[in-house]
Amino acid sequence: MTNVTITYLQLLSPEEIKPSSRPTPQDVRIELVQDISPEYSKFLYRSVGSDLNWADRLDSTREQWDAVLRKNGSETWVLYRHGAPQGYVELVTEVAEGRSEVEVFYFGLFPQAIGQGLGGLLLTEVLRQAWEVDSRTAGLPPVGRVWLHTCSLDGPAALPNYEARGLKVYKHETEETDVKDASLGLWPEATVQAG
Repeated sequence: MTNVTITYLQLLSPEEIKPSSRPTPQDVRIELVQDISPEYSKFLYRSVGSDLNWADRLDSTREQWDAVLRKNGSETWVLYRHGAPQGYVELVTEVAEGRSEVEVFYFGLFPQAIGQGLGGLLLTEVLRQAWEVDSRTAGLPPVGRVWLHTCSLDGPAALPNYEARGLKVYKHETEETDVKDASLGLWPEATVQAG
């Protein structure tokens, strides 16, 4: 077991967003994936999370995975560069006290995309889009809060990026966690052939 610190952050209005100062490169686009499949979602999750010990969904059935994707107000946004995915965000919406609360459920970049300023660009766009989930999903009340949590297992740039985009810390927790190796099964180990 490992002690893990969880940090919760939130925005209470879209005016609190602090956009990334980097210009978006011409070869980068951020798109909402319409009618995402569980297979594509799991590919994104594993591609980002295998180095970060994301294992909480790996034992989900296809039906369980799909149920999260089909939930009212759930969206997946993908950052593409040169036509290939480089990172993604999954948003999940809950209704509480007559307002929509949008959680940035998963956020991350593929390993080869880290360190290029793309995380700030992706987070800026997704925070803007999170405040508009109710305009794209019939029946949702207006968005009143956007929030997320990160933990001490995440990459070192995660928390600074969240705070730089205007998210404010509102709670810390520490828990003992059985950290699983999420990279298991992503790529088979190389075998040495006898010559």
